[in-house]
Amino acid sequence: MQTPKDEQRMPPTLQELAGRSLLKDKSRAILALEDLPIQLFPPLFMEAFSRGHTEVLKKMVQAWPFTHLPLGALMKKPQLEMIQAALDGLDMLAAQQDRPRRWKLQVLDLRKVLVNLRFQQRSLNAFLSFLFHRVDERKGLIQLCCKKLQMCSLPVRTIEKILERLDLDFIQQLDMQCFWRLSTLATFATYWGQMSNLRKLFFSHVYVSAYASQEERDQLMDDITSQFAKMDSLRRLYLDGVFLLEGRLCQVLRLLKTPLETLSITDCQLSDPDWNDLSGSPNLDQLIHLTLWGSKLTSFSPEPLVILLENAAATLETLNLQDCGITNSQLQAILPVLSCCSQLRVLSFNGNDISMSFLSNLLLHTSRLTRLSLEKYPAPLESYDAQGAIHPGRLFQLIDELMEILRDVREPKNVLFYTKPCHRCGNWFIYNLPSSPCRCWLPA
Repeated sequence: MQTPKDEQRMPPTLQELAGRSLLKDKSRAILALEDLPIQLFPPLFMEAFSRGHTEVLKKMVQAWPFTHLPLGALMKKPQLEMIQAALDGLDMLAAQQDRPRRWKLQVLDLRKVLVNLRFQQRSLNAFLSFLFHRVDERKGLIQLCCKKLQMCSLPVRTIEKILERLDLDFIQQLDMQCFWRLSTLATFATYWGQMSNLRKLFFSHVYVSAYASQEERDQLMDDITSQFAKMDSLRRLYLDGVFLLEGRLCQVLRLLKTPLETLSITDCQLSDPDWNDLSGSPNLDQLIHLTLWGSKLTSFSPEPLVILLENAAATLETLNLQDCGITNSQLQAILPVLSCCSQLRVLSFNGNDISMSFLSNLLLHTSRLTRLSLEKYPAPLESYDAQGAIHPGRLFQLIDELMEILRDVREPKNVLFYTKPCHRCGNWFIYNLPSSPCRCWLPA
């Protein structure tokens, strides 16, 4: 029986040997293309590609007897020399008045060469600089596409130059982590409004200047939020530390054309209108993932969250309410609807101040949540002494009791209990995790 290692060591086929022999003489290989059987073009091309025969590659592009050349599929990573050779071959072909008789090439496919773009530095690397230069030289001939576009800190003019060279219809994921003025963001928003196939939009720590007048701010915010109405395919929306949408979140959600699969609002300050109107959005009744991590809900009524969970109970798989400042009474209000989220796989509730009795009640209400594979809970408030320090003996005793309650109602899988940050190291002790970040008070 052959193993994968044996297969890797198998001798080359006669076809491969013939290709290598032909490529030893560059001139002979180029002359042979005119009469080379069509079925031998792909293997010979791959042989020339892998061995760096750029001159043969140029001629093979010109004589390619198929309509499609998947150059990108041959590359594990961008190879500037090979791409340049292929594009040079196209240029030479375009300059010829009499085309080769067997030539049929219509598409030079570079997909997998450039799937994700991450623009973080002030200048582009050699590969991207070359590619953009070719796009400028051959307007209309080269179509530059990417699926994932990530921008961190670039001058606005540089970003505009990049976006003007991209086919915006192909972008499916946009990640933005930029410190911009509101007017700058409004300018950039006109581009993402053209991304008709955008499925994921991620904002992280986009801050705005407070120097504009209220009238100007309102107009710019209208310009920004109106772009969401053009996003026909948006299914995942992530807002991390974004304060510019405060008071306008519901407006944004109502403008969307399709129901969201993911709504993630982390480390954000929600306003009363945002929170109260959240449950009324028709685009949140098919949520699969809901994250409100770090969004303080202590002073808010639990009713909007109850309605939101009711609407998404049949589809919700992830619920992250970590560090939301949820109180005992708020928890008690959402327990009945939480028990109806039968598809729930991940529940994160750590970072909230909850007492032993309410945690016990929470676990009892998860009896029907048999799909849960990861659960995160806070250590009971009774685990701490008057100074807020953890009491080890009491912690282990209480968590053992909670685990017994859980085992009585269902078979738990991965259940973690988090303490508050340690006074010494600043990390959490995580019960049921052997590599817990904090072990300060455990015996050596």
